[in-house]
Amino acid sequence: MGKVALHTLVRAVALVVAAVATLTVCATATVRGTLLDPGFHDGVLDEQHAYDRLYNEVLVDPESAPVTRALLARLEVPEAQITSNIKLVLPPDTLRDLTRQQIHAVVGYLNGDRQDLRLVVDLRPVLANLGDLAHTYFGDLVAGVQHRSEPDFGRFRQALTDGVRDLAHGRAPEGLPKLPLTAEQASRIAGTLLTLVPAGQRATLRPEVETALADGDLGTALAAVAPVTVSADTRGAAAQLRQLVDGGTWDLTDTLKASGNDLSGLREVRPYTAVGLGVLEVVAAGLLLLALTALWLLGPRQPGRRLVLLGAPLVVGGALAALAAWVTRIVTDGRLVDPPASWPPSLTRLVDDVQGAAVSHVTGTALWAALVPVLAGSLLAGVGLLARSGLAGRVPRVVRQRFGSSRRAVGLGFGAAGVAVAGMVLMPLAASPAAARECQGSTELCDRPYDEVAYLTAHNAMSTTADHFIGPLQDPRITAQLDHGVRALQLDTYRWETPEQFTERLDDSDFTAEQQALVTSAVNRFSPPREGLWLCHSVCRAGAIALVPTLREIKEWMDDHPNDVLTLIIQDGISGEDTQKAFRQAGLDDLVRRPDAEPAKPWPTLGEMIDSGRRLMVFAEKADGPAPWYRNFYRYGMETPFTFRSPDQMSCVPHRGGDDKRLFLMNHFITNNGGSRIDAGTVNARRFVLDRAERCERERGRPVNFVAVDYATIGDARGAVDALNARR
Repeated sequence: MGKVALHTLVRAVALVVAAVATLTVCATATVRGTLLDPGFHDGVLDEQHAYDRLYNEVLVDPESAPVTRALLARLEVPEAQITSNIKLVLPPDTLRDLTRQQIHAVVGYLNGDRQDLRLVVDLRPVLANLGDLAHTYFGDLVAGVQHRSEPDFGRFRQALTDGVRDLAHGRAPEGLPKLPLTAEQASRIAGTLLTLVPAGQRATLRPEVETALADGDLGTALAAVAPVTVSADTRGAAAQLRQLVDGGTWDLTDTLKASGNDLSGLREVRPYTAVGLGVLEVVAAGLLLLALTALWLLGPRQPGRRLVLLGAPLVVGGALAALAAWVTRIVTDGRLVDPPASWPPSLTRLVDDVQGAAVSHVTGTALWAALVPVLAGSLLAGVGLLARSGLAGRVPRVVRQRFGSSRRAVGLGFGAAGVAVAGMVLMPLAASPAAARECQGSTELCDRPYDEVAYLTAHNAMSTTADHFIGPLQDPRITAQLDHGVRALQLDTYRWETPEQFTERLDDSDFTAEQQALVTSAVNRFSPPREGLWLCHSVCRAGAIALVPTLREIKEWMDDHPNDVLTLIIQDGISGEDTQKAFRQAGLDDLVRRPDAEPAKPWPTLGEMIDSGRRLMVFAEKADGPAPWYRNFYRYGMETPFTFRSPDQMSCVPHRGGDDKRLFLMNHFITNNGGSRIDAGTVNARRFVLDRAERCERERGRPVNFVAVDYATIGDARGAVDALNARR
């Protein structure tokens, strides 16, 4: 083989090696920058709002309800209490932190930073949240039991542990009071306690239990049945639970292994990701440099042709990398795994969105990586072609002949560039039309009368997870609800329940007079009433926020959003005079609007309300004044019923306010021993809201104004409200 033929063969090999090495470097760099970077996975999950969607879409998906309800049925607590408080015990931020721990563990293992793959969940934040929940709900009770101003939960837990231990050994705990029970109550309680005992032992224990209860001695009755109910299985489960959370951590690796998933796939791929990938990238980079060096040394004598020869494999390699990324995106269609058909649709959508975003980002990163060698190679080839053509020598002469001197040409070039840049910056600003006016976030609502606009309405807006209400009906605080798009708030005003009011409620129970006195004394000692005006839901002891500070927060929000109209519908447990005073103290006097004394008269447009500065409407369920802006809602509005126990019961029949008012409140929530987060996932769906609103509008002959929902951040009630406004 001749020398020329050998050089040609070596150049051909060098071209191929350079192109393949370029492709390899692009691919390995992409994998390192995405799949083997924990920040990449964190970013994709956050971008898709995965943690919030898990609560607001998956857990409330009607298709998930059978599984969710089956799990909750094993707990002797109301479903609403569990589903309402889950975001308090395990909020999205805590779930995000726990998930990131596992992502960093897996990626660290694949990168070779960790020698062993152990997925350990830190339960301490969850346990801390449980502690906070207990402190919130039971703080007053524990402090009252201990006769302290502040509860000592450490001492309380120890006392509770000692009491349970005494019961398990058949000893009555100290400190339990005797309750005066009627014969019927004693018999009923005895029957309930004995259901916990195996059937074969009930007859033996019944006399002891009934005798103790006849004397009102609950401690002795509990001690009689406790040793029998605490079985070996119970003790084993307790021991397993203690082992599970030992030190506040949970070793998820062992749990996965026990379920048949030992993470063997990750262990098999680790040698390639921890060592092989890095070696491959270094080798590919080295081969690329060697190949380019060979091409330069063995290339033609003309510098231009050498530059073209260097640029060609870079362009080809980059183009191949871009082609591979494009083909990957087309072939996968954004899906790396197919979720099982048994999964609820919301979970399938979440997984598909996450993996679709991941594939998009990986291929996008690959395309950017491929662009670098393509541009570099194109630059080399372009300069080389320019040099080969001889234009490099002619261009300066043409410029000098045309403009007289190189200095003038340079000055003209810089001047033209400056004018071009300034034009690109300033021309869009000068040519763009003035921003259109918006009312309620829309350019089309400014000319719409107040009574022809639909408003997303938060039912019991003050009863929130964030404010630690027992049985909350919304998740975020009031101003966060407004940020979400809520434009009407249903609020309940109260004074803290007095001993007399509590006694009146007990009068309707089947407690004896002696029992009522005992309960009243205990409640007033453990959770005494508080002074002032409050926003509560039924009972202030189950959650309360101060009225005036909350109104001030609403004012601050309205000051920050000058183009929005807000409506408050108040279930008033305080007088109109107290309400007027509270609004004055909050500084809302200049925002409240006085409705026309004649309810049938036309309402102003949103634009007119905003221009006047009077853009806060305040209605009461019972009061009608004395403030001229504080009017009874049912003089101006009508509503649907609100005691629906299931979605299929929702109707549009007239309720309070009759059927001929201009304002229309559609109560759109489920009440079944409290609010239902799960049912909110059904009734807050966009299509469900629209279908019911359209049905109610046909039946009642008026547009729906206030769409009142529980858990306004669940589902897409806001989208339904926007659609109603768009159709009008």
